[in-house]
Amino acid sequence: MINVVLLAGGVGGAKMAEGFDGLPGVALSVIGNIADDASFHGLWVSPDIDTLTYSLAGRIDRRQGWGVADESHRALAVLKELGDDTWMTLGDRDFGLHIYRSHALARGQSRSAIAAHVAKTFGVKSAILLPTDDVVQTRVRVAAGWLSFQEYFVREQCRPEVLELEYEGVEAAKPTAAALKAIAAADFIVLAPSNPLVSIAPILAVPELRAALAAAKAPVWAVSPLIAGKVVKGPADRMMKALGLRADALGVAEYYKDVVDHMVIDTLDMGLAEEIMALGKGCTVLPTLMTERAEKLALAAGILRMAQ
Repeated sequence: MINVVLLAGGVGGAKMAEGFDGLPGVALSVIGNIADDASFHGLWVSPDIDTLTYSLAGRIDRRQGWGVADESHRALAVLKELGDDTWMTLGDRDFGLHIYRSHALARGQSRSAIAAHVAKTFGVKSAILLPTDDVVQTRVRVAAGWLSFQEYFVREQCRPEVLELEYEGVEAAKPTAAALKAIAAADFIVLAPSNPLVSIAPILAVPELRAALAAAKAPVWAVSPLIAGKVVKGPADRMMKALGLRADALGVAEYYKDVVDHMVIDTLDMGLAEEIMALGKGCTVLPTLMTERAEKLALAAGILRMAQ
């Protein structure tokens, strides 16, 4: 049995998690991004953790990559009728989870305990871990001022140019014992093809967790979320360009240069392999586009095969 730890956020991270989760002989622990979390309608919503959970539980809406399959929006319609802001689309089944999480938090349960209970109840076999039980929130500065990540991502649909990012609360955040234990026991650590700036960076920004990653005995690999300079989903390429970073697989490798030992890039980016290796990193070229389940499994299996 090989212990794999995956740092992940969003749709790309959930797809990579499904790949490792579906392989025999793999014990997977996923440390998910919690910096997208926010309060809506008095309920605490954790979008990336929920996407991971719904994906690994087989409940995800495959068409859009997030939310619950066979969903309705009657509660949201009532809120809209009553004059509430409803730009954050939350389905009725999704509301059930957010109600449970908020009640559990009010009863004093930790966020990581809640996430673990939800995953177990929904039938997830892999461990879904939080990097911290403290509140950390990504903030995005645009020309009009500072926005929460969900305001930028959902309400503004990523249209404003990003001028600055910050992870509010991260300096004081303490890592969860489960995340530290998983990293220490890992045979292999992977940064998923998630947005480096707003999915992976908030996890790495938890001070003691980053130190644990640096001290880990396991090799640390990263899968580039950019293919031929474009993202499959989300604003990572535009955000990287706006912040003066190179928006391709080489730019991702440069961004991760102090964290990872090895990069996995798509076959379309084969021409960048030598430049990545010139950074002192290993580089593996594999098909990284994950549309179907077979592609998720093939990428995860290919990464493990090359690593071994």
